[in-house]
Formats: sequence, structure tokens, C-alpha cells
Amino acid sequence: MSGFDGAAYQARFDKLEASGVQVHGEADLVMSLQPRSVLDAGCGTGRVAIELARRGVEVVGVDVSRSMIEQARRQAPALKWVQSDLACMDLGGQFDVVVLAGNVPLFCPADSRCALVTSCAAHVAAGGRLVAGFQLDGTYGLDEWDSACESARLELVERWSTWDRQPFATGDGYAVSLHRPRH
Repeated sequence: MSGFDGAAYQARFDKLEASGVQVHGEADLVMSLQPRSVLDAGCGTGRVAIELARRGVEVVGVDVSRSMIEQARRQAPALKWVQSDLACMDLGGQFDVVVLAGNVPLFCPADSRCALVTSCAAHVAAGGRLVAGFQLDGTYGLDEWDSACESARLELVERWSTWDRQPFATGDGYAVSLHRPRH
């Protein structure tokens, strides 16, 4: 997301929310997992992280884009924001939930996607979960995602077609996958 304009990106979500669109489906799903700590991997302007913090969760947001992180810092200066490539980040800790919302794998260069999953999986605490949602637009499929998760020693727990847990069916244009570390 290094080419994104954080202010313009945030303005789009602000406009949606002002028109009555529910923009916190990701936070709702993450909260159902009852985390104390969350890594918002590919946090963008911090929409999900800020909402989780508002609900009492300890959150760290990481994004490769300087513009996105700067916008997140303007909106919530008290939260921890880290500018880093997710494929090689090392935050020195683990989290109850690692969430990748907003098509994060699609913004990652194809040759770094396995490293992205491995790096994010390394930040999932024992008993924790990794949850990711992205469009199935033909550039990256669930077979590749599942293979990367398997390589990172993650096993699939559940999969939905939306963040509000609508059942997934082959051919859906979006998938939300919940994984846990394999024992």
C-alpha cells in the first residue's frame, strides 16, 4: 500500500460511515474471539485498530505505507503504529489475534505472500488466531492462501464469505478465513 494516500483512503470510510454503512464488521468478528491483544497487520489508516482499542483491546497497527501510518497516528496518537513490511516484521511479541482486513494479501507482492503469512503466523500467541479477509479476484486464490497457511503451521478453523460470518460457498467473491496454530 505504499502508493496510497492515507487521507483520501480514510475519507472514503468516513463517508461510508456517515451515510450509515456499518464499517466495523472486522472488529465485530475479532471481538467475538475475546482477545486481550490484537495485531492489525496491514492496518492502513487504523480503522480496525482504532475501533478495537475503543472496545478495550490492546492493539498494535502495522503497515508498510508511510502515508497510511501517518494518517493512523493523526487519528489515534496514543496507539502504537509501526511502519514495516509485513513479510519481514519482527515486533518481538505475540498477540491473541492477528487480523489482516481489507485485502492485505492482495497488496503484498506475489513473491512475498508466503513470507507475509509466515511472519504474521509468528506473531500469533499459543491458543491465538489469525483471521484474514480478501477478495477472490483471480490474482490470489484460497488454494494459495491455504498452502501458505499450511507451510506456516496454521490450520483452518472456519471460513465465511463475509466478516459477519455468512456461509462460504465455492464461487463467492470474498473469503474470511480463521486459522489457528497447529499443535
